[in-house]
Amino acid sequence: MKRLYLLLGILCASFVAQAQETFPVNGVHDEREKVFAFTNANIFTSYNQKVENATLVIKDGKVAAVGANASIPKNAVVIDLNGKYIYPSFIEIFSDYGLAAAKSDKKGGRNDGPQFISDKKGAYGWNEAIRPETAAHEIFTKDSKTAGELRALGFGATVSHVNDGIARGTGMLVSLGDESDNEIILKDQAAAFYSFSQGSSSQNYPSSQMGPIAILRQSYNDAAWYAANPDEEYNISLESLNSIKDLPQIFDAGNMYNIFRADKIADEFDIQYIIKGNGKEYQRIDELKATAISLIVPINYPEAYDVTDPFDAKNVTLSEMKHWELAPHNPARLAKANIEFALTTQTLKDKKSFGKNLAKAIKEGLSHEDALKALTHTPAKLIGAKEVGSLERGKIANFIIL
Repeated sequence: MKRLYLLLGILCASFVAQAQETFPVNGVHDEREKVFAFTNANIFTSYNQKVENATLVIKDGKVAAVGANASIPKNAVVIDLNGKYIYPSFIEIFSDYGLAAAKSDKKGGRNDGPQFISDKKGAYGWNEAIRPETAAHEIFTKDSKTAGELRALGFGATVSHVNDGIARGTGMLVSLGDESDNEIILKDQAAAFYSFSQGSSSQNYPSSQMGPIAILRQSYNDAAWYAANPDEEYNISLESLNSIKDLPQIFDAGNMYNIFRADKIADEFDIQYIIKGNGKEYQRIDELKATAISLIVPINYPEAYDVTDPFDAKNVTLSEMKHWELAPHNPARLAKANIEFALTTQTLKDKKSFGKNLAKAIKEGLSHEDALKALTHTPAKLIGAKEVGSLERGKIANFIIL
């Protein structure tokens, strides 16, 4: 795979459409149409469609024309790319970008007894780990530093949610541009998020693996009862759980066993989860294929073990060694099995290693086309985002120049 370089730092995630002003403008303001034409480029309009020696025309933040014979408006700023490549920007489908990390309210001290019922004020459900009413777009604040780091990796948009609790509420689709918060939120409710983790809840329950499974199943049953008995009570949490059930449902499984546990719950309640795994999916390819689920897959590979000391070498298990060897093969194995998946930077200690790990996955059999598909088309498809994922007329100009 060719090494990719950003051209002059241009990453056009920040081409957001000009619209009616809803905020006062202080100082001189240019209200003219913003039109750009990028010429003589090799343009991937989608993961499997390439146009050589083509032109991409951007008008007020959206794709106005693309192709070998695209007409260039007279008022366009023309940028000759001279054989460079244009791709749709990558989409990070699982992140907490722009959202503060959850803080635990767990109490400490010898005199504090167990807490069984939520002490959250308001007509919410009884357990603080069930918080489907959480809406990421209501508490989002742009983080320019993190956005810049993700843009440097090729990402132009992200689905951001509060990474906390069992029922985590809704995540939003947001551009990684530098405009105001109002301008970069592309979709306020892009997906609903779940996990088997209690998170920052101050309650004692659930505390075992069985607990989150039980409370999630009970919550779905309670929500169905609540919908059938609207006059019995008002419950913000159950109301919210019902209101988001038609959104894409993303489940943070964390490990292989939880993937199948989550899928069993999905079958019970007629839900189709999109499941975030842990990079070991190659170990159960046949079983995963039988579930027909879509996956979000990290590319976080273990470092080579230092076995120069015989004592250390003795403590490294065969399964650990095999995973070190086979982890980079995971995306290729999934693609070969026709299991739909998107790639994520999540679980990487250093996100700068994403490109290196992606190149390693390609070296181990993942095709360039499947890699681009997993970073553009598939994440957009999974959340029903028609605004991004490809470079077609009318879509947001969210792209990278390499």
